[in-house]
Amino acid sequence: MTRLQLAIYTILSIYYVVLPGFWLLNTLIQVKDMSQTESILVTGGAGYVGSHTIVELLNHGHSVIAIDNLVNAYALNDNHKPESLKRVEIITGKSITFYNIDITNRKALSNVFQMHKIQCVIHFAALKAVGESVQMPLMYYQNNIAGSSTLFQVMQDHNVKKIVFSSSATVYGTPQFLPITEEHPAGQGCTNPYGRTKFFVEEILKDVCISDPEWRVILLRYFNPVGAHESGLIGEDPSGIPNNLMPYIAQVAVGRREKVNVFGSDYETPDGTGVRDYIHITDLATGHVQALSKINEPNFKGWEVYNLGTGKGYSVLEMIKAFSKSSQKEIKYELSERREGDVAASYADASKAKKELNWTATKDIDDMCFDTWKWQSANPNGYQ
Repeated sequence: MTRLQLAIYTILSIYYVVLPGFWLLNTLIQVKDMSQTESILVTGGAGYVGSHTIVELLNHGHSVIAIDNLVNAYALNDNHKPESLKRVEIITGKSITFYNIDITNRKALSNVFQMHKIQCVIHFAALKAVGESVQMPLMYYQNNIAGSSTLFQVMQDHNVKKIVFSSSATVYGTPQFLPITEEHPAGQGCTNPYGRTKFFVEEILKDVCISDPEWRVILLRYFNPVGAHESGLIGEDPSGIPNNLMPYIAQVAVGRREKVNVFGSDYETPDGTGVRDYIHITDLATGHVQALSKINEPNFKGWEVYNLGTGKGYSVLEMIKAFSKSSQKEIKYELSERREGDVAASYADASKAKKELNWTATKDIDDMCFDTWKWQSANPNGYQ
């Protein structure tokens, strides 16, 4: 056992043995005021982006209500709080109210809005694997579009009309120019069902704003989240075989997988492999906090869209090389055929977010790889 693993296990032991009694007492004291405290509802809160965003929300003084159906998050069973959120509580020293709810369940959602005073919703809950969406489009349309529509109806029923939506650069489809600005056509060339679901939900929210001027909507189109919290306590822990590059590389480095399959080596890029704009998860999480501040400004109306990215692209082989340097591990890889739904290159122009949200990415590729390795090496089997 490494010193880092020992330190994390010690922290977790304190969490499970000493703190539960204190937090139970604290919860009982606060329960009377629960319905009066303005909270941020985070859907998909136990997931990768959701859990890291909740850390930043709590650190900025917000009260958080998290919901998740655990489709891509680990919990001991359906009656337990997800492991990711337990560790968020360790990091922040603050408690999180959690409900195991699917966003397609209108009655369960309504109950949450009735029990709590929700000020704004940050909506992450969605299936998100590009390749899987090509194979199972109906599942993606049902969950991502029908579920989102149900959520918006419940929000309207309870007069909650502020939402930050987790969208994606996939709505841009095959880039017509680089770097991609928010003025780039969206929805015209989406290469996969996942991207189309994000675009359709964006359009639903725009129509809602047109129908009711009281709605305030921010659409965050972010590029490729990677990395982990600097503590090593939380990170990306995909269920099954990872669909994204960085967790796959990390699992190869830690010995869980044999090699990385590099999909496509004949793109018109410097080394033939796909180029993406990778953004550190903490930078991305901070972007949501800044969006929340923007949406609460008195003069904000209607909807706005912002790219969240670094503005720089790295190829698959560059990422493998950088991770090998950070982990001091050889990363075996194999060149394979292109994967349906992928594009050659995609990276952002995030100047609008810098100007209007006062946000910019601060962490580089070395930070991304170092923090990912810190998480994966201390948690070789993820949250389990």
